[in-house]
Amino acid sequence: MAGTFSEPRENILHLGLREGMKVGDFGTGSGHYARAAAAIVGDTGKVYAIDIQEDVLKHLKLNTHAKHQSTIDTVWGDIEKLGGTHLRDASLDAVILSNTLFQIENRYGLLAEIRRVLKPEGKFIMIDWAGSYSGMGPDAKKVVTEHEAEALFINGGFHKVKSFRAGPHHYGILFNAP
Repeated sequence: MAGTFSEPRENILHLGLREGMKVGDFGTGSGHYARAAAAIVGDTGKVYAIDIQEDVLKHLKLNTHAKHQSTIDTVWGDIEKLGGTHLRDASLDAVILSNTLFQIENRYGLLAEIRRVLKPEGKFIMIDWAGSYSGMGPDAKKVVTEHEAEALFINGGFHKVKSFRAGPHHYGILFNAP
């Protein structure tokens, strides 16, 4: 199903991940991006799949291929709260936020937590729905436009690197940490 909407394996390439890197997948959900990142960072890297829903994390662990089990750590945490991911300051090379921004209530808390965990010049990629698409995506009132998302993160101190098409119904934006 993920391939129908956005392309995790293709979109993840925009981050320029390498073997041994540490990545946070904020609001991991089904874990498609966490698994795509794990395939790149390998055994010497680490992917922290973070979600507030414990059942989602259990499902992700059960459905992760054995070769990625040691690379992906599931973390029950709140990405909208400073310190909510339980990760160390400046510990990540990259953060992924996919199909999550439209659900976020405390956007400033999210900004602060991403800034806190990213290393200086770390990369941050956000992918979200470009529209509601007659109910296939989020409720039309909850859709965060590409322009709104870009403004939020630029005003939050991030530096935009580029925008890209992240699938037929999604946009993507790559940022550098402040």
